[in-house]
Amino acid sequence: QTVLQGIILLPLRAICIAFILLLSWLFASIATFRHPGKGSVPLKGWRRRMIQTTLSRLTRTLFFVMGFQVKVKGKIASQLEAPIFVAAPHSSFFDAIISALTGMPSIVSRAENLSTPVFGTILSSLQPVSVSRQDPDSRKNTVTEITKRALSGGQWPQVI
Repeated sequence: QTVLQGIILLPLRAICIAFILLLSWLFASIATFRHPGKGSVPLKGWRRRMIQTTLSRLTRTLFFVMGFQVKVKGKIASQLEAPIFVAAPHSSFFDAIISALTGMPSIVSRAENLSTPVFGTILSSLQPVSVSRQDPDSRKNTVTEITKRALSGGQWPQVI
């Protein structure tokens, strides 16, 4: 029975995951298409709503297909209550679960991640604060950018 479920479920899940990732890429591409100031100007209006609702739901669906069921206890802090959202240990794909549950906030990410084929476009739509490991001033620039976004009065999404 376990082998039979594995033979049926594994390919079905793989196809669903690939389909959801391609849909996410499509919506991220639409939301960032011809957006002025790639990353230096916050997404507004329909672009931001598309990222918050569509990508959040697709990411939740992706994790459901992978077998994760997450239940939130309590109330998620709003953007004005907590402009910076801290998640630990920040070393695995579980950060994506937190990101989906909190409405797809901006994240701090390596600059190299933005150039990966499908995930780079999805990541760019979240307007990340990128950290370059080659730049000696990168740490200072990252702190400055996070501070600027946190003090923007709600113009930028939360930073995780």
